[in-house]
Amino acid sequence: MNRDFIISSVKWGVNPKGYYGDFGGAYIPEMLYPNVEQLRQQYLDIIYEQGFQEEFHMLLKDYVGRPSPLFHAERLSAKYGTTIYLKREDLNHTGAHKINNTVGQILLAERLGKKRIIAETGAGQHGVATATVCALKGLECIIYMGEVDIERQAPNVARMKMMGAKVVPAVSGSKTLKDATNEAMRDWINNPIDTHYIIGSVVGPHPYPDMVARFQSVISEETKKQLLEKTGSENPDIVMACVGGGSNAMGMFYHFLDDQDVRLIAVEAAGLGVYSGESAATTILGKEGVLHGSRSILMQNDDGQVIEPYSISAGLDYPGIGPQHAHLFKQNRAEYVSITDDEAMQAGRLCSELEGIIPAIETAHALAYLEKMIFTGKESVVICLSGRGDKDLDTYMNYFNL
Repeated sequence: MNRDFIISSVKWGVNPKGYYGDFGGAYIPEMLYPNVEQLRQQYLDIIYEQGFQEEFHMLLKDYVGRPSPLFHAERLSAKYGTTIYLKREDLNHTGAHKINNTVGQILLAERLGKKRIIAETGAGQHGVATATVCALKGLECIIYMGEVDIERQAPNVARMKMMGAKVVPAVSGSKTLKDATNEAMRDWINNPIDTHYIIGSVVGPHPYPDMVARFQSVISEETKKQLLEKTGSENPDIVMACVGGGSNAMGMFYHFLDDQDVRLIAVEAAGLGVYSGESAATTILGKEGVLHGSRSILMQNDDGQVIEPYSISAGLDYPGIGPQHAHLFKQNRAEYVSITDDEAMQAGRLCSELEGIIPAIETAHALAYLEKMIFTGKESVVICLSGRGDKDLDTYMNYFNL
């Protein structure tokens, strides 16, 4: 992990005030200022200290199981007439990319002397990853999760409880990820001294978006090495990932940001249709504003009130995107597109039947966009397979009447 990469990448990286162009910053209550300021002042020095790096990479290798494979999906490639690789984050311990970030943040929390860990979760993968590292390090763990998500992601709730975490339902608003984040923020305000909040995506006040992106950048760092070994070139033509808040996409894009020849495609959730009123297509429906501690693009009405998002995928129904994504979108460095529930579900089943890999419904959104693309046959495409579909089997089964 190259400390200087984003610092030197002035065009796409965070500036000293915590902004990516027009987006970012730290819009926080006074009670949280000491915590956030402590993180801002210390996070780079801590995470690039030799001892931290050694423990971080040891855990990624021996506990998480990295490097995750880069798999040539031959049958998907044949169907779409191009060369498709899947970056297999689903094979990580806990079944998704989220563990890369929680390993990093738990080591940071230890070095800051924090004894109590809180987190928010939507699909449950970040909650599971947080509960996992808290069990590993013997720290108290409280996970906030929307009541709706608790019901539709029951296997992950069971996993969190099995590892000793306390799962607290969020019962306000849409009872999903946004509301879980609100509850976690309230907890942190009430417990600022001994508590570290492990934010699961590239959202929140600075330095969280930058910090999470750095921990997730291992995805693209490995991909470049693996592509070089397989193809003789470390750059593909196209990189794709699904986007809710955007951590798997940011990790997948990170080391390709300065390579203008690499096309970056981020796939959002259109729900029942972009303009149906039941959607989470933030870049199409959103406007600039402040959400959960940073300035970004979010779905809001004319009075600035957050519009409730919807997606069949519990990990994508977030009303905003991370500030770095907002910057990449505004500057046209990455393409932000959307896929409906139905399109995602069909793509999830297709991947299962063609490759023997059941993807998380979040990932299925990225796979579905292949249907809308035209290939010459010469392209190499890397898709971040951000998580496995075990947690979504009930949703798949009900949808397809299996």
